[in-house]
Amino acid sequence: RRRQQTSPELVEWHSACAGGRSRPPAHARSRRPRRGAGAAMSTPVPSMGPCLRSVNTRELSEVVFNNRSPRSVLPVWVDFEGKPRHYPVLQPRTGRVMHSYRGHLWLFRDAGTNDGLLVNQQELFIAAPNVNKADITLPVFTLKERCLQVVRSLVKPVDYRKLDIVRSLYEELEDHPDVKKDLQRLSLERSETLRNGIPE
Repeated sequence: RRRQQTSPELVEWHSACAGGRSRPPAHARSRRPRRGAGAAMSTPVPSMGPCLRSVNTRELSEVVFNNRSPRSVLPVWVDFEGKPRHYPVLQPRTGRVMHSYRGHLWLFRDAGTNDGLLVNQQELFIAAPNVNKADITLPVFTLKERCLQVVRSLVKPVDYRKLDIVRSLYEELEDHPDVKKDLQRLSLERSETLRNGIPE
């Protein structure tokens, strides 16, 4: 399995963020346009709050991102404002050492379709000094989800409604996977769990 080292500028960006800057330096921003706000929250193990976001800590947590899936993987760091920040794609069956920090949140997406992937059998990865690997795998998609993925890969969005299918499927096809919506959903689920007093 080939291991790719994190580029110096990404380490610099992540180190700067841990020191209190929530935006990457200008030379990194030019390659990563700002994204819209996602959901956010602020503890090493996020608790009750309106949204999820990484915690600004200085405690290094070096972790190996292992892409154990057959798909190209897009690592997404959830920054201190709850905004998704994209990192370089991991090719199938490769790994990369990432210098993260305790309480930083990560999600992983299919780089081509934006479908959500699992990391250590969970949707969300929380960096911690005692966790040194993040194994990225495919979830078990339902037959319907898989069919929607295949149709999206073969048909342009403008042509969805030209398909001779049940009308309700048009909206489902148009409801493309979205990391911001997933962050909002995860935040609501976590808040609901805590509100009901269910231990995580």
